[in-house]
Amino acid sequence: MSESKRISNLYQSIYNGNPWLEVTLADTLKDITAGQAYKKANPNLNTIWEIVNHLIQWRRNILKRVQGELIITPDHNYFVPVLDPSEAAWEQSLQSLAKSQEAWNTFFEDFDDADLAKIYANNNHTYYEHIHGIIQHDVYHLGQIVILKKML
Repeated sequence: MSESKRISNLYQSIYNGNPWLEVTLADTLKDITAGQAYKKANPNLNTIWEIVNHLIQWRRNILKRVQGELIITPDHNYFVPVLDPSEAAWEQSLQSLAKSQEAWNTFFEDFDDADLAKIYANNNHTYYEHIHGIIQHDVYHLGQIVILKKML
């Protein structure tokens, strides 16, 4: 099996598979309502919804990077308040997360392992580091979501 296929399987398992850590994004988020996702458990913490939107934007950011695009990350680091707390808007965020996973799955279908060594010009990190970094980023924030969900 190619390295990119192994990485793709790992990323997919964290989203909705059977990962070693025994929790996935999809399963953790599936029974959270808009009201729960929007609720601030603590004034110093982000909401579940803000974290989900942050994940979506970072997934898009890194995907564009490994597709050769130079990206400038905004100062707010993709943490922005949710303006529409409706169930429909929450469902839209969940669908956007699912679409970001589909985009990554599609990306890996034709990815050449040799490209893992490519360097991203803005920070001199390899594509390998970026791809593993976004997986680590998802897992980090998944842990936060799990804790916030327990606080609801």
